[in-house]
Amino acid sequence: MSLRQGGCSLPPYDSWNLGDHVGDDPNAVARNRDQLAQRLGGKPVFLNQVHQTAVVPLGANTPHGTVADAAVTAQQQVACTIMVADCLPVLMCLSDGSAVGAAHAGWRGLALGVLEQTLKSLRATPSAGQGAAVSVWLGPCIGPDAFEVGDEVREAFMAGHAHLAHCFTPKGRKWLANLPALARHRLVDAGVSPQAIFGNDGSPSWCTFSNPDRYFSHRRDGLRLGASGRMAACVWRS
Repeated sequence: MSLRQGGCSLPPYDSWNLGDHVGDDPNAVARNRDQLAQRLGGKPVFLNQVHQTAVVPLGANTPHGTVADAAVTAQQQVACTIMVADCLPVLMCLSDGSAVGAAHAGWRGLALGVLEQTLKSLRATPSAGQGAAVSVWLGPCIGPDAFEVGDEVREAFMAGHAHLAHCFTPKGRKWLANLPALARHRLVDAGVSPQAIFGNDGSPSWCTFSNPDRYFSHRRDGLRLGASGRMAACVWRS
């Protein structure tokens, strides 16, 4: 998981911005992406994320900008890569390490089933055995004290899933949504063991909005500064 520091972009993209669609200097983004690839020792494939549920199988020749919100691969040195600046990055692997996947879980994609689709694609890789176990890591995202949403968001999750009510706290005419808790419930409902889900537990240190020195946040900086950079979460077989 990249953080915002360590790159060469100028404010308001300072400094390790990996998004090429947010108005940053293309040369700076290219240098930042080269730095990421060097650190990984492999090829990060950057998707064109559209808040839907499409999952793409990655290979060494998969082009950047492929339209999808999730990716899986069994190939070595090809990194499933998700860009975020408040949405939740979700990294997955088969427990034997033979295949990996990553999903971009903003509230729309999460409600539509992007995690379930990614799990389905990961479990369908040729290396996956019958009933293959999956391990999951949740990255930083906008936290439950900052993610204010309207009724339509709560209703999108609550339809047929009344047990998710505790993931929403009323705030005036709005709701505060717990994105990592919603993701954990969706993963468990899809057959992932709760003990195999790691990372973001909704505590303040994981909140992109509340930690400006560590994380980019579109909701925090988009209106105030006019733009926000993007971080990347990557999972790959070395």
